[in-house]
Parts: sequence; structure tokens; C-alpha cells
Amino acid sequence: MEKKVILITGASGGIGSSLAEYFHQRDFTLVLHHNENKPSLNERNNIMHYQADLTSEEEVDKMIETILQQMNHIDIIINNAGISDSHISWKTTLESWDQTIATNLTAPFLVCKHAIPAMREQKWGRIINISSVVGQTGAIGTSAYAASKAGLIGLTKTLSKELSSAGITANNLALGYFNRGMIRDVPEDLKQAIKADIPLKRLGDPQAICHTINYLIDSSADYITGQTINVNGGLYT
Repeated sequence: MEKKVILITGASGGIGSSLAEYFHQRDFTLVLHHNENKPSLNERNNIMHYQADLTSEEEVDKMIETILQQMNHIDIIINNAGISDSHISWKTTLESWDQTIATNLTAPFLVCKHAIPAMREQKWGRIINISSVVGQTGAIGTSAYAASKAGLIGLTKTLSKELSSAGITANNLALGYFNRGMIRDVPEDLKQAIKADIPLKRLGDPQAICHTINYLIDSSADYITGQTINVNGGLYT
């Protein structure tokens, strides 16, 4: 049997790199999307790199077309690419708002829009959107980020209903705070305050994300769709 093809967007970031490393060790072919920085895993027979601006529908369309031409199919999408540009709401510029929404919400929509027809044709697929606890709780200074991540929850629920008859599931992970990724930009005193608020009193390891996704994309999880899975150390339930 052909290996299943996983498209991971934002595969050069902290969480994206962890996902790429994890699924490389398993029986998958990887398409590692990046925008500016190249992924840490080198290209080889079962690893393809692709550079694209996911806020451009033309570039997303071309990316999906190229993957299908070279790989023949796309089985799993992990919409991981995202940005965080934090400002208090009344100081958030429209440019910052638009860019955050475009990257965190519109881009996953565009990837799904252009990949779903091929998934529908093969009558199998898995869509995993990476959201955030901030989209569930809100946080000071994150109006655009929180709105974009909350939007992913609604998008996932709708996709799950639209695709249920085609053998495609769509689920969403609402992540807490992890020791890789965007946490690198958080000052040390704020990191300590964040850990104090987490019931488990520690930042998460990306392996928890990887294991959760690995279960959701398995055929045995085909009765789980439209869900937001909280991976946050008990920060929000």
C-alpha cells in the first residue's frame, strides 16, 4: 500500500518541527510547508518541501496542485501555520488584525478548500486544525489572535458536517502553552506566571500534540469528528 501523505503547514516552527520529526519516524510521506525558514528535516524520497504564502489563494492552489501531481494524493492536513501579533484591542492596527486573521484563519480555510475535492474523490481524509486555548478563554492583548483561533473552532465544526458522508473527519486541537513554539517570545517572568496558572504546573511537551494527532488520523478514530480536543494541562476544561 502507498504511504499516506501528510501536509504540515508551518513545518519549520517549533511545533511544526516536532510534528515533522514525529511523523517522519512513522510510516508517512511528508509535505513540509514553510514560508520563510526552511524545515529542519532535509528533502528526500518521502519528504517534500514547499514554500508558499498561505494567505494567497493563488499560491495555495498551486501548492495543492503540485502536491497532487507529485504525490498523487493528499490524505491528511495539519493546519499548523500561525502567527501571534499581540496588542491591546484599541491599539491593534487594521493591518495587524488583517494579517493575523489571514494567516491563522483564512489560510487553513484555503488549504482545506483546495485539498478537499481530492479527498472527496478518494473518499478518505483527515483534517486537523491547530487552535489555542486563547480562542476559548480570551486573553489580554490578543484580540486578533483569539478571534482567529476561535474562528477555527467554527470552521472545524462546519467542515465535519459537510464532509461526514465522504469519509473525511475534521477535528481541532486547542493547545495550551508548550515548551516549543511561540513561547520563545514570552518574557521569563510571564512564563512563570503562566506555569503557575496551569493545573499541572508545567509547560507541555509537543509529544502530547503528536500523540493526539496520531490517534485522530488513524482509521480507528473515524467516529470522532467536529471536536475540539483540549491539550492544555488542565488550563481550560
